[in-house]
Amino acid sequence: MISYTFIQVLISGVLLGGIYALISIGLTLIFGVIKVINFAHGEFLMLAMYFAYWMWHYWGVDPYASVIVLAALLFLIGAATQRGIIQPLLRSPASMQIFATVGLSVTLQNVALFLWKADYRTIQTAYQASKITIGELAIGYPRLVAFVGATAMTIIIFWFLKNTFTGRAIRAIAQDRMAAMLVGVNQKRMYMLAFGLGSACVGVAGGLLMPIYYVFPTVGTYFSLTAFVVVVLGGMGDIRGAWIGGIIIGLVEAISGFYVPALKEAVYFAIFILILLFRPSGILGLGRGFEEVAQE
Repeated sequence: MISYTFIQVLISGVLLGGIYALISIGLTLIFGVIKVINFAHGEFLMLAMYFAYWMWHYWGVDPYASVIVLAALLFLIGAATQRGIIQPLLRSPASMQIFATVGLSVTLQNVALFLWKADYRTIQTAYQASKITIGELAIGYPRLVAFVGATAMTIIIFWFLKNTFTGRAIRAIAQDRMAAMLVGVNQKRMYMLAFGLGSACVGVAGGLLMPIYYVFPTVGTYFSLTAFVVVVLGGMGDIRGAWIGGIIIGLVEAISGFYVPALKEAVYFAIFILILLFRPSGILGLGRGFEEVAQE
């Protein structure tokens, strides 16, 4: 018989996986459209968390109320990054694009360290310790809100790509860049928009995470490494695969953290290596590519 403790661990894993999924969807959206891996994705999340913290610290803005502002800010940062750094390098070797985003990652970490030091910062809210109790099970309110918010953002992004003119233009660029340009789709604008949307995802994630996690200059490193595992698990460029992969990695982390806490991170990085070795297209069989999934 499954114990209540194990069910509690599973619930925690699913709720955590929703956040991983949202961060990973932003990463996979950028790769699926532009074919560029943004190694500064975690640092964008770090910026969003700092923005949420300072908005709460100086103006008393609840982090959940700040997600729209954070999404807009990160969208602008992402769009500016694409236009100023990525766009000039699109015709360069892939290694140059990697070096550029890695350099941006290191720069943002050091700027944050210079401005805000290495202190761990968190916020205090009235609902931070609130729980929803169902029998012997307890669900933390902040984690539940984070999961619901992350899932809602995922649905919005997917709906946008499938049902709006701009979303279809992004899909067209991802599917066949030359054909899309021949029918009037502006490549540069769609690339900038896709990068901005991917960055906006971590803007929302930053607001949802602040009642749960500390923020410090290198917090993005942990989440970005996890996001890479999720993206590879679900299939590079596959949005639905990223969401499912996020839930799976959340469950793996929760279960391994409960039974073998010292090896928690080693477990899912071992999964990452196995996927790369035996199923690089995605262990779920969803690695069909962004453009193929988006056509359905």
